[in-house]
Amino acid sequence: MDFHIYLAPYFVVVFTLLYLLKSRQNKRADSPPGPRPWPVIGNLHVLNLKKPQQTYLELAEKYGPVFTFYMGPRKFVVIAGYEAVRDALVNHAEEFGERAGVKIFQDLDKGMGILFSQGENWKAMRRFTLSTLRDFGMGKSTIEEKIMGECAHLNNVFASFKGKPFDNIMTLNAAVANIIVSILLGHRMDYDDPQFLRLLSLINENVRLAGTPLVSLYNFFPFLGIFPGSHKTIVQNAVEQIEFFTKTFVEHLQNLDENDQRSFIDAFLIRQREEAGKTQSYFHNENLTRVVRNLFTAGMETTSTTLRWGLLLMQKYPEIQEKVQEEITRVIGSAQPMYSHRGQMPYTNAVVHEIQRFSDIIPLNLTHETTKDVTFKGYFIPKGTFIIPLLSSVLRDKTQFEKPDDFYPNHFLDANGQFLKKDAFMPFSAGRRACAGETLAKMELFIFFTSLLQKFTFHLPPGVTDVDLSSLVGLTNAPKPQMMCAIPRF
Repeated sequence: MDFHIYLAPYFVVVFTLLYLLKSRQNKRADSPPGPRPWPVIGNLHVLNLKKPQQTYLELAEKYGPVFTFYMGPRKFVVIAGYEAVRDALVNHAEEFGERAGVKIFQDLDKGMGILFSQGENWKAMRRFTLSTLRDFGMGKSTIEEKIMGECAHLNNVFASFKGKPFDNIMTLNAAVANIIVSILLGHRMDYDDPQFLRLLSLINENVRLAGTPLVSLYNFFPFLGIFPGSHKTIVQNAVEQIEFFTKTFVEHLQNLDENDQRSFIDAFLIRQREEAGKTQSYFHNENLTRVVRNLFTAGMETTSTTLRWGLLLMQKYPEIQEKVQEEITRVIGSAQPMYSHRGQMPYTNAVVHEIQRFSDIIPLNLTHETTKDVTFKGYFIPKGTFIIPLLSSVLRDKTQFEKPDDFYPNHFLDANGQFLKKDAFMPFSAGRRACAGETLAKMELFIFFTSLLQKFTFHLPPGVTDVDLSSLVGLTNAPKPQMMCAIPRF
């Protein structure tokens, strides 16, 4: 007789009682409120795994701007609303400034790189990355020239369809990626380069898969890693990317000249050579491949996705598209749009900002972790707690935006039609972990968007009556693939 069959229910009962006892022991009176967790699964039974931000926004209405949510056995604290999120990330930057050790990202980067690393490794890589990006023109006229040059390539591709329907995903990916590629590798890549297209497709797939329900469950229950699934595909894709970058920097080593640094990789390899004798250096090959992969992904994905939303919204609201084009004609004419033009183009600038706000590209932010015990908004949050600074709740905060659920460029215009800066505009996050490429992304968005609307009017394909503004499941809030028509204006 198999006694395990008879004993199993008792084990379940004992496990459940122990879980509930432990939960009560760990629960302090001043802990953030939240829904009661179930044994093993926590609060997953109430979570919309495809759109978790929807669940958190609803719970914030019930429990307030700081609340607890259990993903399986892991305790998270969600911070919602502009005031609370800004207070946490800016005024308590040190306490809330660590990156959480989420399982899939640990698998990818092994604690290295810049996006998901921690401690001294992160500090060293972020300092080097910011200074090197500035050296290679971020925020300066040199990088603006690269963006304007890429606009010409992008416009030529759009024009080649002669007003017929086409899918813009890979073209926009390639155009935006080429800006960071030119910094990382020292040259741009052709849109039809098979290796380039492969790298872009790997990034697209990983960003999509990283936000799917099954990968989320793997993060909460790592033992599921023994089974086949998307978590393994993500790692395999990253390995393929790293192999390409490794081959690339080996080639750079053969022609390395510290007096003629042509790329980010050159700068890293020279720094690596300078620190060769140190017992503790973060400038090793593993960090190089992860930083380059992080920058390649971050430098392409969010900006190109935002542009895709922008073109869809122009088709959805042709009257807004027309007003943008009128301002472009009046201020720029047929000259090449430049970032400095934004000061003379309040309506276009407001539209670009509203596209970013409305599209809500990274609704959950990237998960943070507390570096020490902290009392925040009257609640005690222990060291090592995973924190979700809910960017979606900031960009759609009813106290900050008149029509938070609508696409409404007037959010960024004053009564006189002049551009109005909003502190709650935080698509790049804030504080210590704010996006390192924010300056570059802002320049790219304005110049690419303005250049496209200068040359084309965007329409729905024949027979299509409306734009689908629903989004795909993924790490970022990306629109569904849709065909469009780019009609040359002259």
